[in-house]
Amino acid sequence: MTRQTTFHDALRDAGRPVPPGLLDRWGNSAGKRFDVYRNNVTLSLIEALRDGFPATAALLGEANFWAIARGFVADHAPKSPLMFLYGDAFSAYLTRVRPLAHLGYLPDVAALEWQMRLAYHAADASPVTADRLTPETLLSARFGFAPAVRLMRSDWPVAAIRAYALGDGPAPTGGAQSVLITRPEYDPVLTVLAEPQAALMEALMTGQTLTDALQPDADLPAFLTLILQQNALISLISEDE
Repeated sequence: MTRQTTFHDALRDAGRPVPPGLLDRWGNSAGKRFDVYRNNVTLSLIEALRDGFPATAALLGEANFWAIARGFVADHAPKSPLMFLYGDAFSAYLTRVRPLAHLGYLPDVAALEWQMRLAYHAADASPVTADRLTPETLLSARFGFAPAVRLMRSDWPVAAIRAYALGDGPAPTGGAQSVLITRPEYDPVLTVLAEPQAALMEALMTGQTLTDALQPDADLPAFLTLILQQNALISLISEDE
């Protein structure tokens, strides 16, 4: 293990000893200074997680979230200097925390929040206008979606749980939800899709033409209206192109 690795590991885990050989400018042991620096780094990363996963934090409660986030920080160094990219593995990490096993929905809530963050920071794109959606172009076309667009499938009412955790909705009921994430303007928007529309969207996002992707009972007019209103559609590519 290199000195750099030892330093970085100790920086994120207060249980590790201060790396040997650290001196202050007067040549004295820098152990206390390192402890202060380490604590500030850890707190900054935990705050980044709390800012990025507010519903997850609310569901866990303050004390539980801080304990779990501290464990995550100790195991996961930032991969980028951009703090909004910190936490990509948080949802998967939650599945491995045994005391949380009874909260099966929690990793999906975290995954939804992560996808919303990526949508928020995704590149801008110019949407297709309604006049492009003629029968001749639609049926044989492959749909291109804005970089912000995402579809999340969950066995839980994940959008309703998130809204409830943030005080924006009633106690969740029901089962699985498929959530379309779009960014029509500045902030991501969540739309819960019925199963036929979710299956249609999933197929279109994998490159199928509308003819091949269309599902019974998908309510195509309502679906097309939705993706146009949400500025989700940015290109129509015919099979001949």
